[in-house]
Amino acid sequence: MRPFTRTLLAGVAACAALAPAAILEAHGFVGDRFFPPTLATDDPFAVDEFALPEFSFFRNPGGGGSPETQVISVGTEFDKEIFPGFAVGVSDDYISQRPTGGPTSTGWDQLTLSAKYQLWQNDPHEAIVSVGVEADIGGTGNSDVGAESFTTFTPQVYIGKGFGDLPESLGFVRPFAVTFDLGQSFPTQRSDSNFFNEGIAVEYSLPYLEANVEDTGLPAPWKNMIPLVEFNLQTAENGSTRGQTTGTIDPGVLWETDDAEFGVEAVVPLDSRSGAHIGCIFQVWIFIDDLFPKTFGHPLFGGEQ
Repeated sequence: MRPFTRTLLAGVAACAALAPAAILEAHGFVGDRFFPPTLATDDPFAVDEFALPEFSFFRNPGGGGSPETQVISVGTEFDKEIFPGFAVGVSDDYISQRPTGGPTSTGWDQLTLSAKYQLWQNDPHEAIVSVGVEADIGGTGNSDVGAESFTTFTPQVYIGKGFGDLPESLGFVRPFAVTFDLGQSFPTQRSDSNFFNEGIAVEYSLPYLEANVEDTGLPAPWKNMIPLVEFNLQTAENGSTRGQTTGTIDPGVLWETDDAEFGVEAVVPLDSRSGAHIGCIFQVWIFIDDLFPKTFGHPLFGGEQ
């Protein structure tokens, strides 16, 4: 299925590039659909955002002579729109690793730089396609916590689709939305394995239900919540683990406010190779373009000031 998936993505990206672009709207919106920042995967929007803190707890499985390891990370991410529909970002994590029977290691992971461009969006069908690239910069982290000395580039395609265009008879299905974050890694050190990364988020927006389908009278804070489940998968393409897919399934909930988002998810290993224990992620996203519109509410170049 992976060659078919890549061919499909290439076709989607090509069609999006040739299609007339719609006018970009407010933070995270396509028509009436709000696509929230997700915790384990990436959303398809190139906007101003600030994440602090990003907290995760997980136990990596042992194997190949390595013990099971408890991993705690606290990170941050900052994204800034430079031109309309084009944003750059920087992120990093401070990691604590405690292997079973061994000493604890702490330090910064590799610095990650990113760029994302919104190719196309269709408001009536609540659809959006973006492309981008991430670079994990070699030599910027502590090798004691697994930071590499080489750089890895990962071109990515981001797709978002809401189901608000379904018939009214399917009203309670219309709040569903799905996003895809698909990337191919290219390490600059040939001995390292290449990976195909697959991130999928399935969301059910209670704010969309209340505003666009039926006012059910849900009280706060429930009416501002978005339950979701994410699939964060990684398939090795060479080396001794070629063809093996590992990752996590992450069910959780997001709570939306006008200026921020609070999210929590369980981290459930996909299989025994991915882990043996359930972890957790907690994250706060600050929508700095909404909170400080005069400072961050516009691109640096080419947008309304």
